[in-house]
Amino acid sequence: MKAKKFDKAFDDGEDISAFLDFGKAKRVKQQIRRVNVDFPEWMIESLDREAARIGVSRQSVIKVWLAERLKQQKS
Repeated sequence: MKAKKFDKAFDDGEDISAFLDFGKAKRVKQQIRRVNVDFPEWMIESLDREAARIGVSRQSVIKVWLAERLKQQKS
């Protein structure tokens, strides 16, 4: 399929998934880099309580809160 036809199909809301190779897809700026952060015990306990309250992992709480704060700082 030529790019012009592909773009039109996409713009028209057609299902274009058959023309994509999801095995090679990458999310831009989503590569994972591991970092180590030391937190005081009281902070870990608070994070764990919040994670249990909303049913996610401690890591998810940290990621969401950091992302929210970074977006807020951009504004």
